[in-house]
Amino acid sequence: MIAVLTDSTSDLSPEAAQTYGIEVIPLTVQIGGRSFLDWQEIDPDAVYDHLRSGGQATTEPPSADFFEQHYRGLLETHEAVFSVHISGELSETVRHAREAVSRLPEPTRVRVVDSLLTTAPLAEVALAARAALDAGQSMEQAEQLVHAIRTEMSTDFSVASLEYLRRSGRIGRAQQVVGNMLNLRPVLHFDQGKLSVVKRLKAPQVLPDMLANAVQRFGNRPVSVTIVHAGRDVARISELQGAVSRSGLNIKQGRALLLGPVIGAHVGPGTFGVLVRPYHG
Repeated sequence: MIAVLTDSTSDLSPEAAQTYGIEVIPLTVQIGGRSFLDWQEIDPDAVYDHLRSGGQATTEPPSADFFEQHYRGLLETHEAVFSVHISGELSETVRHAREAVSRLPEPTRVRVVDSLLTTAPLAEVALAARAALDAGQSMEQAEQLVHAIRTEMSTDFSVASLEYLRRSGRIGRAQQVVGNMLNLRPVLHFDQGKLSVVKRLKAPQVLPDMLANAVQRFGNRPVSVTIVHAGRDVARISELQGAVSRSGLNIKQGRALLLGPVIGAHVGPGTFGVLVRPYHG
């Protein structure tokens, strides 16, 4: 059997990862001089509460030593490891994974893939890779599938403020100034592994615009939709789900995904997004 390893920025909760048979290597969140393993030792809402109170949070990728330890353990019980991770443009995680592989006695047994994504889109490709490998496809075919899904999906995010992304170096100062101007809410896309501000809208217009764009792109095709949100605000989640259900999209599968501690440290409270991709059954 081939193991599928991703990292905690996929925002697959420990329970979900176990259900789907996916291994997760955690990044680290630093708050108040203390370090916590993402999802394992700190809850997402603890990070959002800390940020709302004016605190700061930083993050660190898994070290090459940590990756090596995980790979050696998995290779004792698996034929090979398919290792798919957060964009190398956003984190050193992939670089550390590749360094770890170079230390292994049989490096060809591990395939490291830069997804050029993170959070819900990363979860989406990790789940698809798991299904493909379970169906008997090769690791090369699974990697091709990751790239194919990345091009077919539509992912929009909106943050309340770009300040958190600027602090962590995920966007430049110029993008922050332009994105925050006129008190409009920025909308972001993945662009070759980076996050880019693509438009600014009044807050009430953001979600309808995301959904209208998805309807325009996918029409009546069956789709799978994932709503991503920062924090467990039940009313807000219900509002997002209601808007999606009324959008006109032909939804065959839907789920909600909570943005985790590491991602939360970079995007801040008030973030939400919508991922739409063709439904393949």
